[in-house]
Amino acid sequence: MSDTALLADIAARGYAHPDVLVSTEWVAQNIKNSNVRIVESNEDSLLYPSGHISGAVQVDWALDLNDPIRRDYLDRAGFEKLMSKIGVTRDTTVVFYGDKNNWWACYAFWVFELFGHTNAKVMDGGRLKWEKEKRAVTRDVPSYPATAYVAPERDDSRIRAFRDEVLTHMRAKKKMVDVRSPQEFTGERTHMPEYPQEGVLRGGHIPGAKNVPWARACNPEDGTFKDANALRAIYEGEIGFAPQDDVIAYCRIGERSSLTWFALTYLLGYTRVRNYDGSWTEWGNSVGMPIEKP
Repeated sequence: MSDTALLADIAARGYAHPDVLVSTEWVAQNIKNSNVRIVESNEDSLLYPSGHISGAVQVDWALDLNDPIRRDYLDRAGFEKLMSKIGVTRDTTVVFYGDKNNWWACYAFWVFELFGHTNAKVMDGGRLKWEKEKRAVTRDVPSYPATAYVAPERDDSRIRAFRDEVLTHMRAKKKMVDVRSPQEFTGERTHMPEYPQEGVLRGGHIPGAKNVPWARACNPEDGTFKDANALRAIYEGEIGFAPQDDVIAYCRIGERSSLTWFALTYLLGYTRVRNYDGSWTEWGNSVGMPIEKP
């Protein structure tokens, strides 16, 4: 079956960049494609060893993507080492998937883009859809020949926002979306339901931000993304965004908001969306930062 046929459903959804998503069937057909590297990235690091797509490598969001000392991401040398370890070249198409409707897959996708590796896609539906379709998994951990990957210096300016930039953005009354739960947004909670408290001192949200929980971008039954019309109804019909807007997305540590960044940027074609990964764990603990509650 041709790629066009395998991706017909995705192409019909009206996305600005439909080629950034691939179907589970496309992945199944490309498991042995040497030009494709399948990457699993989960919140729960025990899922990968319990069973994963054949040939897939694990990229752990905490161990592989974050600096072990500073609150930051790995540097250029670290990214080159990671890519070499998982056998990726600049020409390799990286396909991400994972748990939680792909929010960690989108997080890894976003970090890879900081280093300019835009030859990347997300498997629509992630682990949930793959498992629902009863597709094969394995516990075998693949090994690939090391590559001599050369990355550019990490560029944070285009898709990442820092606290002081967010403060300037807020004062200019530009668009922001808080993708946390409604209870976190109002300040009733300072963390996600069923998750441990992480030490945020104050609840609420950044003044002027609109609340659209991240999961609304996905279909709950199989984790796939909603079509473009449904996404526009949410982000444009409900909260008044437009593709030309300068938008900042945030959550708790930037993981849920990376999925919203992905949906706005690639599925709806917004040209200026940044992810504030410091998010509420930074803002809610920072001296002097304004907070809004209903």
